[in-house]
Amino acid sequence: MIHQYKLGGYNLVLDMASGSVHSVDDVAYDAIAMFKTHSRKDLITALQTKYEEDPTVNETELAALISDIEALEKDGKLFSKDIYENKAFDLKNRHTEIKALCLHIAHTCNLTCDYCFASQGNFCGERALMSFDVGKRAIDFLVEHSGTRKNLEVDFFGGEPLMNFGVVKQIVAYARSIEKEHNKNFRFTLTTNGMLIDDDVIDFANRECHNVVLSLDGRREVHDLLRKTAGGTGSYDIIVPKFQKLVEKRGGKGYYIRGTFTHNNPDFTNDLFHMLDLGFTELSMEPVVCAPNDPYALTDEDIETVCRQYEILAEEMIKREKQGKGFTFYHYMIDLTGGPCIYKRISGCGSGTEYFAVTPWGELFPCHQFVGDEAYSMGDIWKGVTNAEKQEQFKLCNAYAREECRDCWAKLYCSGGCAANAYHAAGSISGVYEQGCKLFKKRMECAIMVQAAKAGL
Repeated sequence: MIHQYKLGGYNLVLDMASGSVHSVDDVAYDAIAMFKTHSRKDLITALQTKYEEDPTVNETELAALISDIEALEKDGKLFSKDIYENKAFDLKNRHTEIKALCLHIAHTCNLTCDYCFASQGNFCGERALMSFDVGKRAIDFLVEHSGTRKNLEVDFFGGEPLMNFGVVKQIVAYARSIEKEHNKNFRFTLTTNGMLIDDDVIDFANRECHNVVLSLDGRREVHDLLRKTAGGTGSYDIIVPKFQKLVEKRGGKGYYIRGTFTHNNPDFTNDLFHMLDLGFTELSMEPVVCAPNDPYALTDEDIETVCRQYEILAEEMIKREKQGKGFTFYHYMIDLTGGPCIYKRISGCGSGTEYFAVTPWGELFPCHQFVGDEAYSMGDIWKGVTNAEKQEQFKLCNAYAREECRDCWAKLYCSGGCAANAYHAAGSISGVYEQGCKLFKKRMECAIMVQAAKAGL
């Protein structure tokens, strides 16, 4: 299967199964499009007719072009066969070790964000803080179930994790104390709204955290509209100086400014450009996750606007890269020369199988977006995964699990999509989140175009 599109002055041809990307001229683009439906003679005639005013498009040159396409097909770089479908479910069953935990260190928050999928941090339940004993057991649980995997990921999440910062520090200290004994390397991530950042937090995060995720929605008026304090005032002026100080002391590495765009700002590139003006270069911006009848939910009209915004962002990235002012956008991070292994490309994030969220009480859920939904309670950190039926369902989540995905060119880029988004949009983890699919495919087209520009194709 191939996918062809034109964007930013590039004619791009993607070969789905091999991962090959070709940047071609107009004639080659048309020749590839017609290659499987025309004989060599008819293809030459069709191209000569279309480009009759171009003297370079002659029979000799077209014959050479067709030979080049045939060679690419023979080498498995065009029209390659999909050899992975029959392996998808087997690969998922081979990987039973746990690689990462999302520790819900605090089910409470000091902001009252209107769009919070976690209901201002309490996940529709009682407010709670994780104890050190539960956190310690979570680390032991991860070590016990990680097999021979050396690098283990632990995310401190909330609510707002800095409302339980003392326990965060205790858990990290404990994990560090057992690393060598178990031949493990812990990589910690802290996600914070920034309200409680101080010098102690900055020193700790920059010493111990592999990554820090800082929540900022962009322009002051956009951010403050939905991200308010308990007193109802905006948080922008409080957190921005704190984020700037943390990033400066961090040396600019291992962080993301992570925003959410809603119906209020489908022109989210203006928020990203504002973040750049503030001095931040590692950026992520996600569409809101909410019920379709919420006032800030993205409409179909918004989706069209957002798709154009992704193109504007890609064009700006290329321009700034040439000016020596490059920046990172999380969704455009793609390696065309290597990239993730085929298991990762088929299976995705591993929620419910290799990755779990842990509540303050030690209960296991497939990921943070399922926390509080008792139908998806998977067990706990003492007894392990006891909901084998649900885990089997997550093992079936892969790029080939949905009929709608079978003929999709992007399936080995999205790995079948987010199970949580599918569940919330379609009522099933094996469903399809149509808005999300459209946005993802546009992001991938833009990301590949950016990489083509960087490679000078």
